[in-house]
Amino acid sequence: MVASALLGTGRRGGSPRALLGAAAVRTVRRRAGLRPAEAAHRPRPAPRDPRPAPPRAARQRLAQLLAGRTAAAGGSGRRGAAPDLTELLPQWLAAAGRHGYRAPEALLPALLDAARARTDLRPQALALAGVRGLWLARMNPDWRFALRGAAGGGGGLPDPADGPAVERLWEEGLFAERVALLGIVRAHEAAAATRLLTTTWPTERAEDRLMFLDSLRTGLSGADEPFLEAALADRSRNVRATAAELLSALPGSSLAARMAERALACVGPGAVEPPAACDAGMLRDGVVKRPPAGRGERAWWLGQLVEAAPLSCWPERFEGLDPAGIVALPVPGGWAEELHAAWCRAAVRQRDPQWSKALLGPASAPPAAGPGTASLAERAKLLETLPEGERADWVAEFVRAHGLSEAFQLLGVCRVPWAGALGRAVVDALDAAREAGSYPWSFSGVMGLAERCLDPAEAPRLEALTAVGEDPQDASPGAAAYWSEAFQRLVATLRLRAAMLAELAPPPA
Repeated sequence: MVASALLGTGRRGGSPRALLGAAAVRTVRRRAGLRPAEAAHRPRPAPRDPRPAPPRAARQRLAQLLAGRTAAAGGSGRRGAAPDLTELLPQWLAAAGRHGYRAPEALLPALLDAARARTDLRPQALALAGVRGLWLARMNPDWRFALRGAAGGGGGLPDPADGPAVERLWEEGLFAERVALLGIVRAHEAAAATRLLTTTWPTERAEDRLMFLDSLRTGLSGADEPFLEAALADRSRNVRATAAELLSALPGSSLAARMAERALACVGPGAVEPPAACDAGMLRDGVVKRPPAGRGERAWWLGQLVEAAPLSCWPERFEGLDPAGIVALPVPGGWAEELHAAWCRAAVRQRDPQWSKALLGPASAPPAAGPGTASLAERAKLLETLPEGERADWVAEFVRAHGLSEAFQLLGVCRVPWAGALGRAVVDALDAAREAGSYPWSFSGVMGLAERCLDPAEAPRLEALTAVGEDPQDASPGAAAYWSEAFQRLVATLRLRAAMLAELAPPPA
């Protein structure tokens, strides 16, 4: 039959119909002779997720966002005037999570694929997918990340009040399960998490001890001090350093008192004298002896002592001055930058808004003339310690005084949506950049941030900026068209965000 098929029935004899008939008969005989394989076990049904599904319009919107459909932008490399749907997906997931919805079952595969491709989506996507998403992830090796990131893929964790169940999982569970368990126990009763850690601490691997220790940042209190003090003698340098950092975030801890004594001996009114050596006590309290390249040893040690000392120790040392008065004092010997940088790190670590405001200084002042730091990254960290309203007002004033070119990092720490003065300041600054004929592509990052963060209520104010005008004199060719296109996209995105939020709103009872 093979020879006839290869050479042709004309050369081998016989007819094509007979050859095909014989092939069909042999195929049936071969199939009939196969013994059926043993059936695989049927998977257990997916666990029930009691959360409600989103409204129908919201489900349709999620399908559109997961598909990532956008209007064609042409071949110029420009983004076009259509909203970027992929950038709106995180906001949809966050809003759905706030409403307590579950992911629509039919969209779980696409949701897991999106989370696989974008790690920034994973926490919200997996929370929305819930237990059914984990059940489905077991069926596909491509979704294995979901099992690693959610309690080892288990169906659920024990009630933190169920002592025997907690102890059993802590002793027998996978690492991811134990990390998740420690988190829920910490949230239920902070001291219980520390007690749980002590039962197995000496036998844990160094990298696991570090991860467990890091979980104590949530709910950190003076009750954790004995455990953290013992961790200062850990055989792992990273564990010792983390324990020292956590203790320094507790202004009433013994370590903070020891650091304050050392720091006060080095810094005072009109005098800065860094330590001459890094002694055994400093090493035990987490001071790293060897500085990074380009840093002097004494400056390196001084910075570590000051950032670990409680900020409450300085007013008395400086004759009752408040933080703003202390920061404004001249620092002799060229130590101002080192001292102010250490105070900045202390303010961030101790979440002290009064010191943060003093170190930030007026938003209208030139960044290089700031009392504490000119670093925008450091300023962003200081801003995070302020109440949300004060944070937004400070950044709004900064934008009004300095424009948007240096504000990107600062805008990123402000609560979304940008409302009130901050939203108006951003819109006005974008309009001023357009009127001045500024190089439009240099504002693409801020414009993308505005699409995600501006209050949708700002859309009507922006409508007037979507018209195409003439290029200002000395402007880049085509700048006016680019600005018009960018504002069209911004308005369309804000309107789409408003529609998304309306679709996700629960139906009236």
